[in-house]
Amino acid sequence: MNRSSLKRRKLLQLLGIGAGGGAAALISPLLGAHASGSAGKAALPFVPVRAPPAFAKRWPQRRRAEAGISGTQRRRQTAGSRRLPGRPDRQLGGAEQRQVYRELSVEDKLLVPDGYRADLIASWGDRLPAGRFGFNNDYLALLPLTNTRALLSVNFEYISPRSWAAGYGEAVGTALPLDPLQQALASRGGSIDVANLAADDPLRQLIEAVARAAMADLGIGVIELERGSEGWRQLRGSRFERRIDGLSGLSQPGQALRCSGPAAAVFSHSQPLGYRDGLGEQIVGTFANCGGGTTPWGTVLSAEENFQSQVPEAVFADGSASAPAARPFRWDGSRLDGLGNPFGLAGNKYGWMVEFDPRQPHRAAVKHSLLGRFRHEAVAVVARPGEPLVVYSGCDRHGGHLYRFVSAGLVRDPGDPANSKLFETGRLEAARLEADGSGRWIALEAATPVQPKPPSDFERFGWQQPTVLPHSDRQRSGSEALASDAELQAYCKRYQKLADLYPSSGQDAAARLRQQGAILIDAHLAANAAGASGCPRPEDTDIDPINGDLVIAFTAAGRDDGGSSDPAIFSGPKGQPLWPHGWVMRLSDGDASRGARFRWRMVALGGAPWEGGLGFSNPDNLAFDPAGNLWLVTDRSGGDVFGNNSCWLLPRAGPEAGQALCFAIGPMECELCGPCFDAGGHTLFLAVQHPGEGQGVRLGKAMEAQAHSLVDRSGQRFEQLRWVPIGSNWPSGVPGRPPRPGVVAIRRLDGKPLLS
Repeated sequence: MNRSSLKRRKLLQLLGIGAGGGAAALISPLLGAHASGSAGKAALPFVPVRAPPAFAKRWPQRRRAEAGISGTQRRRQTAGSRRLPGRPDRQLGGAEQRQVYRELSVEDKLLVPDGYRADLIASWGDRLPAGRFGFNNDYLALLPLTNTRALLSVNFEYISPRSWAAGYGEAVGTALPLDPLQQALASRGGSIDVANLAADDPLRQLIEAVARAAMADLGIGVIELERGSEGWRQLRGSRFERRIDGLSGLSQPGQALRCSGPAAAVFSHSQPLGYRDGLGEQIVGTFANCGGGTTPWGTVLSAEENFQSQVPEAVFADGSASAPAARPFRWDGSRLDGLGNPFGLAGNKYGWMVEFDPRQPHRAAVKHSLLGRFRHEAVAVVARPGEPLVVYSGCDRHGGHLYRFVSAGLVRDPGDPANSKLFETGRLEAARLEADGSGRWIALEAATPVQPKPPSDFERFGWQQPTVLPHSDRQRSGSEALASDAELQAYCKRYQKLADLYPSSGQDAAARLRQQGAILIDAHLAANAAGASGCPRPEDTDIDPINGDLVIAFTAAGRDDGGSSDPAIFSGPKGQPLWPHGWVMRLSDGDASRGARFRWRMVALGGAPWEGGLGFSNPDNLAFDPAGNLWLVTDRSGGDVFGNNSCWLLPRAGPEAGQALCFAIGPMECELCGPCFDAGGHTLFLAVQHPGEGQGVRLGKAMEAQAHSLVDRSGQRFEQLRWVPIGSNWPSGVPGRPPRPGVVAIRRLDGKPLLS
């Protein structure tokens, strides 16, 4: 509980270490490859932050509690306390654990171990020459310029309506007409297609004011950092500072984004089946920027994930977009959706992977269409001399797929900026996993057979899950759900190849290019049709720097009308088909040839240890530090036994190998995102996203009591009373002050590397 000890064999597998040889077998090669030795024989230099014990049997019972419970507060333990009375927790017996953990307090703070500190680097609303630091920071990428200066790239994902509305005036310095707009839309059900309003309609003006403000808080940002004796700080007024927001290029076409690859031919086609925005290949803005990655040549890839909240996702057979009216603008006090509607944004231009160069603030960002259009989250890049460029990515949805891009050209020098041209030709593939631990890549091309997974594959696991495919009426946009194998067989008889679903308008090269563009634009449904495996929200992919494996975080299994993960592949410790706590997988890929095969193995299972899990729940972002240790952050809702979202270290070698150590716990209702490190491993950067998202501003010392049923080390169940703040005031800590997302830099007080 002071350190959550996971099953050693499982963790050694996760870190790519043979269980038979143990951690010692990896010490010499690890230190040989990484001279810092931070994962060597010495014990780690910190006592882990104490996470709430993950042993709940049932959902917590809640009740309201007033502030000022002084006698109880003085006696109870605090989540994140560094020390326990007497001896470390790992030495406590069951009775002592019950005594220590019978009552516990949660704090609205970012908790790190003793001997470390977290410095706020930037937060929502900070002024930049090209705008402001955006809302809900997510993925982070650090690009060194010198030994003491670096560029930090930041994704700004989405708007949390409650905390954004409460804090906008303080963060930005101006007021928004949110209340009048909500009142004006109330009689219309909270939403409207803005195209139906006259240009001078006061309602349209209110909508555009709010939508522009929200879009300005989304997208991508770049700031410069400088390192001194007190760690990293923001260098104001840097020539590298940049914002690419949700409307970049709308009023100044020179700031528009570009598109590479086959989808550009779809955007510029003059006779589409669906909506045309009139901009050709130009793209206005980027938003829903969630995960990301860096390339060996120093550019950053930013993943557009849940774009479907702001523009229509469904497309026609030729790849053209649905009309903006399909996603009307909505503001009802709890939802702020359809931000693209007032500006006529074409939905097929969002859901891409965006590449930009932080060192070139005037160079246009590019959406690479050969990486596919879907709800992008993860991305990992492999660039080896003499081989194709390979990129792995995942689609964060129930039943989303794992993808691989293979370039047509070969890498010569992995550090050459010209490698960006390799994104322009190649093929996109989706993974089909088999229950025996094998798998193969399916090319998403016109000649690929239509061989989807049938509904009967789910029926044997006890539920009805229709197969979702491109609509059988190819004059309509979107998808169709087929509930029976018989319906599916009739569909496959009619549409035998992807070329039948996405027909070419001619035999010339331009028509074939548009056909491939349509497949890429509709990549998720095309992958469904090709028989790719549905996955449980693949939220990150990372390359193990020691052995080259692909490590994948699958956050949670679930199902909805759009799909489900494959229960033959993804199940709980007792075969549960909808395990909610997530997995980590290792995938050993073959070569980059067409139809190549791979091997996969599940190496970590989220959930409570007594249920067969490893102690954390819902793994999300992954990161390897300079010594090859794996770091992991979680993505889950609060209010259950696992407590606030947290950051974990899984040491690769040394005395702590085979354990998961809680390194940080986030403030209330937040998610910790985007872990990354400086070159010497002195600093861990984390994004603190959406604090107070559910309850909003914490007033006074408002808190609630939660009752949790736990199991101690001896197997005896006991009840825990947990005191939990209602809402958040992070990072200020001032009661009544709105919370703000922000980026922190965590370092040791003595200036040494994090783990030396």
